[in-house]
Amino acid sequence: MAKPDSRGARTVSASDITAHAMRALGHLTSCDLCPRECGVDRTGGELGVCGIGRDARVASYGPHFGEESVLVGRTGSGTVFFGGCNLLCSFCQNHDISHHAAGTETPPDRLAAIMLHLQAEGCCNINLVTPSHVVPQILAALVIAIPAGLRIPIVYNSGGYDSVETLRLLDGLIDIYMPDMKFHRDEGDEYLPGVTNYGEVAEQAVREMHRQVGDLRVENGVATRGLLVRHLVLPRAAANSAGIFRFLALLSPDTYVNIMDQYRPMYRARNHPRIGTMVTSEEYAAAVRQAREAGLRRIDG
Repeated sequence: MAKPDSRGARTVSASDITAHAMRALGHLTSCDLCPRECGVDRTGGELGVCGIGRDARVASYGPHFGEESVLVGRTGSGTVFFGGCNLLCSFCQNHDISHHAAGTETPPDRLAAIMLHLQAEGCCNINLVTPSHVVPQILAALVIAIPAGLRIPIVYNSGGYDSVETLRLLDGLIDIYMPDMKFHRDEGDEYLPGVTNYGEVAEQAVREMHRQVGDLRVENGVATRGLLVRHLVLPRAAANSAGIFRFLALLSPDTYVNIMDQYRPMYRARNHPRIGTMVTSEEYAAAVRQAREAGLRRIDG
C-alpha cells in the first residue's frame, strides 16, 4: 500500500482502502478487533466490553489546543472523541465518555464529513481519540474522506491495548501513532479490571506502530509522521516507568516520549489505597531522570 507523503497527501488507491475496510468490518461479526476478543456479533446488536455496536459513537469533535505542542501547531489538533473504550482504566479521566459509550451513533458518511470539516477549519491533523474498538468504522469513513480530499495527517491516539493484526489494517493510512504505555508489567485489577496482559500487548503494538511509521518527524514545529509515546507517571511506580523507558530506548533512542505528570486519583481510583494518591514532584522528576538514563534523546517532560 502506498504511503502518504510528508505533507499528508495520500496515493493509496480507493480499492486498497475499501479492501482493508471490508476486512475490518468482517471482524465485527465475532469481534476480535482488540486483545479482549469478546467474540460478540456487533453487527447484530451484541455488545462487548467497549459497549459499541456497528456504528461508532462520537462524543465530541473540534480543534483542540491541549495536546502536545507538535500536534497542536497554531491551528489546533482536530480531535474526534469516540465513546466507549476497550481498556476501561479505573483511573480514567474521561470516564464519562469512555466507560458509558457516550455520544451519537455516527455512520461512516457522517464520520467522513466530520474529518473533512476539521480539515476545512484549518486543523493540522485528524486526532482519533480512543479508536481501538472502532477501527472498522474509521476505515469505512476513510473510504469516503480520502477520495473526497482528506490530506492532513491522521493521528491514532490509543491506550496502547491494540491488536497487531488490527493495526496492520491501518498500515499506510495512519500518519502518527500516539499510544499510551501505561504499564511495563501487569499491575492488577485496581488499575485495569479484567486485563492481565497489558504490558506484553502494548510492547507488541508499539513495535508494529514503529515499524509502520518510524520515529516522529517534525516540520516547522508540527509533527507530520511517526511514533509519539505517552507515559503517565503513576504513584509509587518507579520500576514501572523505568521498564517502559528501557523498552522504548531499545526500540529507538529517538522515540519521542511525553512524560506526563497529570495523574489524579479519578473515578474508581479513589477507592484504592495504592493508587488513590497524587504523584509527587519527586516521583515525576525521578521518571524524567530514568528516561534520560535509559538513553532516550527526545523527552517532552
